[in-house]
Amino acid sequence: MTADLWLPIPPDEIEGLPDGLNPLFWDGGPTGEQEFPGDPADCVFYVVPYMKRQPVKVRPLAEMRNVRVVQTITAGVDDVTAHLADLPPGVRLCNARGVHEASTAELALTLTLASLRGIPKFVRAQQQGHWQSEFRPALADRNVLIVGYGAIGSAIEDRLAPFEVARVARVARSARTTARGPVHPLTELPALLPEADVVILSTPLTGTTRGMVDAGFLARMKDGALLVNVARGGVVDTQALLAELESGRLTAALDVTDPEPLPREHPLWQAPGVLISPHVGGPTSAFLPRAKRLLADQLGRFVNREPLRNVILTTGATNEA
Repeated sequence: MTADLWLPIPPDEIEGLPDGLNPLFWDGGPTGEQEFPGDPADCVFYVVPYMKRQPVKVRPLAEMRNVRVVQTITAGVDDVTAHLADLPPGVRLCNARGVHEASTAELALTLTLASLRGIPKFVRAQQQGHWQSEFRPALADRNVLIVGYGAIGSAIEDRLAPFEVARVARVARSARTTARGPVHPLTELPALLPEADVVILSTPLTGTTRGMVDAGFLARMKDGALLVNVARGGVVDTQALLAELESGRLTAALDVTDPEPLPREHPLWQAPGVLISPHVGGPTSAFLPRAKRLLADQLGRFVNREPLRNVILTTGATNEA
């Protein structure tokens, strides 16, 4: 058996790859049906293809009987956790913390500002040659609630700082204290939602957060509030959100949807007060340099038997999601 490394980036494009592994390029190909570059049973370190559908990402897992590490280059790992049963015990699943914070936080601010300031409406007016001025809400003096205060949530707050918001409230799975102030547990969401003018979702998709933004969650948001989702589509109950949008009580800016991709005929496309971007929080010019640095460092750690970064879980252990 060889010790193969499967990479979705050509190995010669990554500086600092360590010796000791046989690097093979595989990203699924344009259709997702690309032949495997070697025997999956020889792969010990699998880097999951980026911006591919879930069936492509998990296609080789069942045959990777000797894999020791599965590394995503996404912040979320939900595509893989749904197929943990395909992996042998003792496999470490790692995410790409440190890669997507800048790009995703930028998009969260972009969607927030574009929605509040009415940019989609102005673009439509521009296409018609129509000068249409009006008063719009500002981000300044607004209360912002960040739901999911990990690395991305923290990066979002970094970028909120210059905008003179009135208050930032932070929510994560469990309470803690940061230099900026307290992080509230999820159990305190019902009390925090009515105070927020903007609710930004940056939480991972887990059994706890799937469908978390349901009719009850949305009903607690104040009239005229904006929901921004740069997390995962499955965090939001789409039908419940549609009801609020169609009533005109809430607005939304969504980089992710459920289902995804959003079918052409889906009513969410035409719902009033919604701005939709096609899951582009991560793929920017900032992605590749950070992804390559992460992989070179992580592979060096693996070859030298040093602790890996960003370990989310180990299969067969009690922390399995």
